[in-house]
Amino acid sequence: ITSTHRGHGHMLARGADPRRMYAELYARNDGYNRAKGGSLHMIDTKLGFLGANGIVGGGIPLATGAGLQLKRSGTDGVAVSFFGDGATNQGSFHESLNLASLWKLPVVYVCENNLYGEFTRQDKHQPKADVAVRAASYAMPGVIADGNNVTDVARIATAAVHRARKGGGPTLIEAKTYRHRGHYEGDMGLYRSAEEVELWMARDPITSLETRLARDYDVGAEEFDRIKSGIERTLDEAADFAD
Repeated sequence: ITSTHRGHGHMLARGADPRRMYAELYARNDGYNRAKGGSLHMIDTKLGFLGANGIVGGGIPLATGAGLQLKRSGTDGVAVSFFGDGATNQGSFHESLNLASLWKLPVVYVCENNLYGEFTRQDKHQPKADVAVRAASYAMPGVIADGNNVTDVARIATAAVHRARKGGGPTLIEAKTYRHRGHYEGDMGLYRSAEEVELWMARDPITSLETRLARDYDVGAEEFDRIKSGIERTLDEAADFAD
């Protein structure tokens, strides 16, 4: 896996230790990069996590190279690269998809399209609303997923990984989602309307999943509370470790 310049979620999902992540943020020697990487460059190759990247789109060619290595080694491994909509304007994106398709590399490219590149709305920097259509230029499937629907993302990602493992080559997945907060902590988000934010917040992927689990699988409020309390406890312990 390669990630964005804010790759904490990807790294945690891969199984990273929150204590070592906090320690890196605190510039401690126990951190993942021994305090030399900070927030933007955490890495753990033992987890197959080839790093967050401070360069927009910087992880895309790294995942492509990993895909080439995996194919040459004869394993059924798959490389996955996460990036935002803005990164699909970078040359590294187009060069990588071109080579991956030409060589049928086992790579899944995942564009997390949250509609904004820093302070610029997608329709102000791209003429097409769907990033997925760019895949056609490189003779690979381009698939749109509801990025706020966990099961839809899982279904589409599973198919793409299966295709890559069987030698079918790469896939471009566009997961349409939304950036809830500003580009940085002090960003007031004055470039978008309160109505737009409210509309998307109503589709929050976590609360939507909770609703679906409660409705379809009878998961009760006590179970949700137990899970949330456990997460908070884990994070508190991680911060204490870093302190």
